[in-house]
Amino acid sequence: MQVGDEKKQVSLDVAEDSRHEEWEAPSFVADLFAGDFNWDQIHPYPLQSAEEKKIGDDYIAKLRPILEQHIDPSEVDRTGIIPDDAIRALKDVGAFGMKIAKEYGGLGLSQTNYSRICAYISSYCASTGAWITAHQSIGVAGPLKLFGTKEQKDRYLPRIAKGAVSAFGLTEPGVGSDPAKMTTFATPTEDGKHYIVNGQKLWITNGPVAEVMILMARTPSIMKNGKEKQQITAFVFETDTPGFEVVHRCDFMGIRGIQNGLLSFKDVKIPAENIIGNPGDGLKIALITLVNGRLSIPATAGAGGKKAITYGSKWVKQREQWGAPIGKHQNTGYKVARIAAETYASEAITWMSCAFADSGKMDIRIEAAMAKYFCTEVGCQNADDFLQIRGGRGYETAESLAARGEDPVPAERFVRDARIARIVEGTSEIMRLYIAREAMDTHVRQIVPFMKPGVNKLQHFLKSFFPFYAGWLPKQFLPAKSDFKTDHLDSRNRAHLAYIARSSKRLARTMFFTMAKYGPKLEREQMIMSNFVDIGTDLFAMAATLNYADAHLATCADKQSIQDLADLFCSDARKRIETNFKAVKKNHNNKYNVVAGHAMDGKYDWWCDGTYEDVPPGYMKNFNASIKAFEAKHGEGSMAVEEELLVSK
Repeated sequence: MQVGDEKKQVSLDVAEDSRHEEWEAPSFVADLFAGDFNWDQIHPYPLQSAEEKKIGDDYIAKLRPILEQHIDPSEVDRTGIIPDDAIRALKDVGAFGMKIAKEYGGLGLSQTNYSRICAYISSYCASTGAWITAHQSIGVAGPLKLFGTKEQKDRYLPRIAKGAVSAFGLTEPGVGSDPAKMTTFATPTEDGKHYIVNGQKLWITNGPVAEVMILMARTPSIMKNGKEKQQITAFVFETDTPGFEVVHRCDFMGIRGIQNGLLSFKDVKIPAENIIGNPGDGLKIALITLVNGRLSIPATAGAGGKKAITYGSKWVKQREQWGAPIGKHQNTGYKVARIAAETYASEAITWMSCAFADSGKMDIRIEAAMAKYFCTEVGCQNADDFLQIRGGRGYETAESLAARGEDPVPAERFVRDARIARIVEGTSEIMRLYIAREAMDTHVRQIVPFMKPGVNKLQHFLKSFFPFYAGWLPKQFLPAKSDFKTDHLDSRNRAHLAYIARSSKRLARTMFFTMAKYGPKLEREQMIMSNFVDIGTDLFAMAATLNYADAHLATCADKQSIQDLADLFCSDARKRIETNFKAVKKNHNNKYNVVAGHAMDGKYDWWCDGTYEDVPPGYMKNFNASIKAFEAKHGEGSMAVEEELLVSK
């Protein structure tokens, strides 16, 4: 095995060891990938009860005057600062304790209401929404709720509920989604009572202002089955501890009011009792926490889509070109319709996944990841389409529009604020890999024993592998269920349900034969795995949308508009699904690999001559000044200092 292959295997082993292996509850999407479309599992749509909805509505009504009186979104975007009085006002009404149980001083809101409120706040000011979601979705409260001791909960949760800002320290300058490369180490003291932490964390939202945070760090490796096993451990960390430093506050293209930065840990002493769970459980804690934590992101993406519909539908009626409102021109009407249909699907996925989280009866690891992946991809496209619909007014800032007497619609800010969603809490690319691994778990469980040393391969084949596939595979060629009871849906939408059932079986058997074709090399075929993920995601979105429409038809006065909305989304989704099925069997993915290799080898450098390729002098002047300032503080010639600056710039 080559050195590169060994490093890759270590990374894969760390990631695999961090998975939550057992499926203790049913998963609608996991079954979908296995060829089972269980409509009855999700139907009827789990709408909020009137009592539960009122709780969310009342709290939103309480927040509205606070947002309007204390926060100017344009000013936040311009200055990068959310006023202190706004943060205090939000703390006073419990906005920083929405997900914390009432026994600890929190509001104890459901996942659905919490996500609704985050969506509302973000629709007013995306930066303020990021403060709230980073604090609660992935901050200290979530891991403590799931894995903390009673003493840890009693000590920290009341503080957090009152507004002690929290953060989640995982990412590092050289480590994004590859935890095996983590370089922040926590070394136990000789008496075992403390850990001494050294390292850096980067892009930690709320990090520069946090009082407490979750800190992920390497702890001493252990030996397991004759191999070294890396340990990543989660700590609760108090930021007033000596040795901790906020090195740099990062500045971004969007959500400019967030506090996000490069953090340094130099001989930081953390008590051993601050470990959450057990040593080595850190990544597993992070992944399990992120399952529900991700759900606020698709909620905010859907809220952005609804704003685009609200502003966009008015604009395409007002703006006339060539003797007619621009909404009457098909190219523009297409964008308006697509924004509406895909936003409706986004909401359908989001609120169904939140309801599953609240019920506690479903394993939603794939559903939550799909909601994040689908809704953020759709949200970014919707924001871009809305800007295009607005034309030059879309590209012009709201301040400039207002200054010359036009409606200050911040379309360009919508695009900038939305773009981070495809990156934060797992990039779209990582989401695809994560979903693919979980979707293939049924098959991985059968294949892995053949690769393990000491396993009786013949015995496994006879007792497990052959019996499973002898029963499972023939079912994937049998006719799919088609007798769905959907009284409110017309024939078009019932046909979509039948298509989902057929395509679920087709997906399952295609995945099986593709795995058989490529074997272990399939993990290198990320484009093919992405095709499978996109098929499954669109099938899930179709099912959720049809279910959502079924619920709305019971109360909506204009039933035809709902029918048409659901039908449009499903028709578009079916086109994408068929394209992805074709791409699995017939593609030119290797040509991308070849050209990417040429680019990495510098073979196109000659072609790029004639463009200014260096860092502009002004940036370098500022960089060199920063180097001198850091050397004055930390000592001359420190490569670590230079690396910090290179990353922070």
